[in-house]
Amino acid sequence: MAVSFHTEECTFLPQGRRRITAWIKEVITAEGYSPGDIAYIFCSPEYHIGINRQYLGHDYHTDVITFDYSDLNGTRNISGDIFIDPYTVRSNAETIGTQPQEEMMRVIIHGVLHLCGHGDKTPEEERAMRALEDRSLAAYRQANGDYPPFVLPAR
Repeated sequence: MAVSFHTEECTFLPQGRRRITAWIKEVITAEGYSPGDIAYIFCSPEYHIGINRQYLGHDYHTDVITFDYSDLNGTRNISGDIFIDPYTVRSNAETIGTQPQEEMMRVIIHGVLHLCGHGDKTPEEERAMRALEDRSLAAYRQANGDYPPFVLPAR
């Protein structure tokens, strides 16, 4: 299993990637699956909205897009590409009144939970997803203390 971190049109990469990777693996295992290859791609808002337009038909900014290559019924391996716009993550954190490092960790695990088969299209799914995110974030904090700093370079 390989969790990898990349950039496209931005220089942001989360700090503490080894601890984050271990946490991601723990969440996947707790969900009853095996970790496969997961690529996190941190990208500019322009790059991210391009993906939204091209592949999802959305003409608006989002913080995370997940492309799922998992085999949940056969090998039960979780694999996929998770595109994150850290600038939108920061903006969303300001809007909802949370710390950007917490919001980044929430978005990171949100993509993994999608790979584990969890949706967020209905109000019920949204509530269930938020509960899973909260549980995962609490597990990270219990094992590691504070979240890694969120250091976003100027644009």
